Amino acid sequence: MAQSRMDRSIVDDAAMAGAIERWAVDLPPGEEPARFLAALEGGAVPDAAVPARAASAPPPADLEARPVVARLDEMLERIARLNPSLHAFITVDDEGARRRAGQLDAVPRRRRGPLHGLPIAVKDLCHVPGLPTTCGTKIPHYFTAAAECTVVTRLVAAGAINLGKLNMVELALGAFGDNENYGHVDNPWKSGHSAGGSSSGSAAAVSAGLVFGAVGSDTGGSIRLPAACCGIVGLKPTYGRVSRAGAMPLSWSLDHLGPMTRTVRDAALLLGIMAGHDPRDPTSSHRPVPDYLAGIESGIAGLRIGRPENHYVEGLDRDVEIALDRALAELARLGATVTRLRVPDPQPITDATTIIGRAESLVLHGAILRDRPDDLQPFTRERLAMGGSIPAYDYLQACRLRARLTREFLREVFAEVDLLVVPTTPEPAPSLIAALAGGPGEILQRSMRFARFTRPFNGLGLPVLALPCGFSREDLPLSMSIVGRPFDETTVLRAGYAYQQATQW
Repeated sequence: MAQSRMDRSIVDDAAMAGAIERWAVDLPPGEEPARFLAALEGGAVPDAAVPARAASAPPPADLEARPVVARLDEMLERIARLNPSLHAFITVDDEGARRRAGQLDAVPRRRRGPLHGLPIAVKDLCHVPGLPTTCGTKIPHYFTAAAECTVVTRLVAAGAINLGKLNMVELALGAFGDNENYGHVDNPWKSGHSAGGSSSGSAAAVSAGLVFGAVGSDTGGSIRLPAACCGIVGLKPTYGRVSRAGAMPLSWSLDHLGPMTRTVRDAALLLGIMAGHDPRDPTSSHRPVPDYLAGIESGIAGLRIGRPENHYVEGLDRDVEIALDRALAELARLGATVTRLRVPDPQPITDATTIIGRAESLVLHGAILRDRPDDLQPFTRERLAMGGSIPAYDYLQACRLRARLTREFLREVFAEVDLLVVPTTPEPAPSLIAALAGGPGEILQRSMRFARFTRPFNGLGLPVLALPCGFSREDLPLSMSIVGRPFDETTVLRAGYAYQQATQW
């Protein structure tokens, strides 16, 4: 496959591979890629330290007052009114949703699930039988799977109503929410500004009150960036915590599925239903799923929270810096011990994930690039083609290095603190005109800068909760990210909940 025209305008591939080689030079022969999963498991909190997941929980009391069908009709009317300008949905399944609502109204109260009647929607890379899965392309059935996406099945089994498929950046390859096929997703807080990417429709739908919650995917920040831009909560779980079966893969080593909601409590509720081992996804963890709502209100007194002083601070917009200072001060007021600390340089893991992601995305989507390139947007074509310049040697070295960098990060950071707090984005949501100016190379440079605080944690596989922490002078949402130990979403959510309860965000 021909090398992409924009390779050299983004990053010198030879220099990046050379850096990987230097960082990997002293790796012992046994550092195979599979050891990354072992590194995560080894750094996790003991199973006995977290409460077991409850078998069931009653739906919120306020949902019992009115029939599901009546509430659904109001939500579908709202979608019909707002979606033409918001472009959050690609497919609205009115008929299926109404049929499901009627079924739920007939369920006896004692048998109702924890999500009884709650409207959700899923990013349009999740396979749902009977609905097209475009993955943001102009091809109606770009992706199909042998069975429904596992997380969708679990949410619906808990009583949720899936209203349809949400807009996204084509093939999940972008940070700004643009899509020429179905319309650029608009920011509900400020029209004409980016909704973030690639789970742009998921974030906009939640922010605009079109759904209770949404499913997003995250390969380099695609849950957290839209959550930040749209002023909502987005959780990238630990790698392996949530099954990815039935969802279009972009990079099997870096992909995560997770919940996007308006509150931390809602994210905890959805995660508890989505998480758990799935035989269809061999990378999904066998670790027990805790009850993420148990103890969420117990506060953060005595919790050790770290604030990096040497990285994740470069080039911050002044509004972001002020909001982060205030958020950390509030966490300290709530009883946490906030300390500054030095953290490992994120550049090695970022370069490793760049190599891994580019190579794997070309393997997974090279056929359409070869056979139907005109069906893809120019930026997507260029992004996929970049994987053709990566030798197998560099890819395998990057995979080997990832395991070591993960162990080093866990040892150096979480020996000192329980959680790490970093900005989600270096600046507020840009205008779409500014974000999409220039050619594919310029847009990619801009998106990589915008995602520079999110991408390292896909490589490390750690749980990260993005949540609102204020507004810019232009009234755009700002966001912070809470990073935890592997499989310690419980503590991450507890800290996020305490902060959200104490603030107006």
